[in-house]
Amino acid sequence: MNEVSLLISPSELHKIMFDPECVVLDATVPNPVNKEKAPGPNKINGARFFDLDGAFSDLSQNLPHMLCSEDQFTESAQQLGLNQNSQVVVYDDHGVFSSPRAWYMLTAMGLKNVRVLNGGLPAWEAAGYAVEHKQVAINLSIGNFIASYQQNSFINAQQVLDSVKDVSSTLLDARSKPRFYAEAPEPRPGLRGGHIPNSICLPFTQLVHQGHLLPKKELVAILETLVPSKSQHLQLSCGSGLTACILALAAKEAGYNSIAVYDGSWSEWGQPSELPVSTK
Repeated sequence: MNEVSLLISPSELHKIMFDPECVVLDATVPNPVNKEKAPGPNKINGARFFDLDGAFSDLSQNLPHMLCSEDQFTESAQQLGLNQNSQVVVYDDHGVFSSPRAWYMLTAMGLKNVRVLNGGLPAWEAAGYAVEHKQVAINLSIGNFIASYQQNSFINAQQVLDSVKDVSSTLLDARSKPRFYAEAPEPRPGLRGGHIPNSICLPFTQLVHQGHLLPKKELVAILETLVPSKSQHLQLSCGSGLTACILALAAKEAGYNSIAVYDGSWSEWGQPSELPVSTK
């Protein structure tokens, strides 16, 4: 089991946020499913914007927020003032929604000390800590972080396809059950309904309560129920590779270490193609 939690509470963050090595990153993105929940105007004092959909994405692809190259990631991270020894805390406006994606990307690129603010900005504000407007300018020194991609942190469609019948791997899908079983339309146009054969539906909403990731004991119980004991590797998917990282965070908290996120997720697999789809 992981001894040190990947989560941090508002009070814990407040104690360390003025440490020169502490960097707070706002990884908020609009909710693609519930567009009424737009990002609010406030941010944690001194937070820097981690642009999931821009600076840290491979914009040459037609899929949303795909992981960019090491060189692009290095440049974007250094522009944020990230150093090799930075103690990074990521959060988002929704609670625990897009911040796990930032945590996973940073970790996949070799940053050692990254944690997620459990409850996000709502929990921070509820605790009475200071916020400021997002447009406040911050003068940053160029950091020295150099990205070093950790092999197989992300996987592609061929790797997923190769594992469909592999009993040592389990693929968890973070989408809702109606989408998983093709009972509800996909929010992105032109995609087929259904799921990857032999995958298991674990909606990310089952792992989050009032914007907080569930306690470790509850995460362990949920995952032990779904993941066969003989499974050695977890593959995680969703609509676009975003909420799959909530599953990744939950799995890490629960003690799973062999984890890979399918970056293209249903935005890629669900396109008209010969990739197999199941609705049962």
